[in-house]
Amino acid sequence: MSALADLPEKTDGRRARAVASRARILEAMVDLIQEGEIQPSAEAVALRAGVGVRTVFRLFNDVDGLRQGLQEVMDERLAPIYSEPVHGALLERLDQLVARRRVVFEKLARPKAFADANRVQSPSLTAAHQNFVRRQRELLLGHLEGVLVPAPDLVEALDLTLSFDVWRRLREDQRLAPDDAERVMRAMVRAVVAGMQA
Repeated sequence: MSALADLPEKTDGRRARAVASRARILEAMVDLIQEGEIQPSAEAVALRAGVGVRTVFRLFNDVDGLRQGLQEVMDERLAPIYSEPVHGALLERLDQLVARRRVVFEKLARPKAFADANRVQSPSLTAAHQNFVRRQRELLLGHLEGVLVPAPDLVEALDLTLSFDVWRRLREDQRLAPDDAERVMRAMVRAVVAGMQA
């Protein structure tokens, strides 16, 4: 009878350990990707997380689940940045948003490259990408509420100019340093506003 009574406690303990191991594995995976590992091996992830390789495969036998978990970790890490308010007139807010997106996009660069490389074979990564794009647009509109008359063309142009794709192009294809990329993005945003509000 006591053995049966112990079962829920043992099950709860195993579940708690599995949840903790899963979190450590995801954190390790994100850290390795941010350090430059394009496709970290299970062995490297296990070593960083302090778990056995079999634990990695047991908790993430579905690769799509691992990729989705990575997105959750990045969302958690970036949530405090997203929630910071912006203040001032339109151009002041836009300058703050450019600076903020620099921070976010630099942190996201390698995990996003990993996700995008696997997106074609993963419906969950495709959905995560669409959610990311939608979230960036919602944040932009929310931060500019009350200081921007939402003319459709202006909104579309600002949404594009402040996008991760533009940042990645500046940083990777045009090989600009972060300070230079930020300065160019800020100039682009100001030019868009000046051109469309003239």
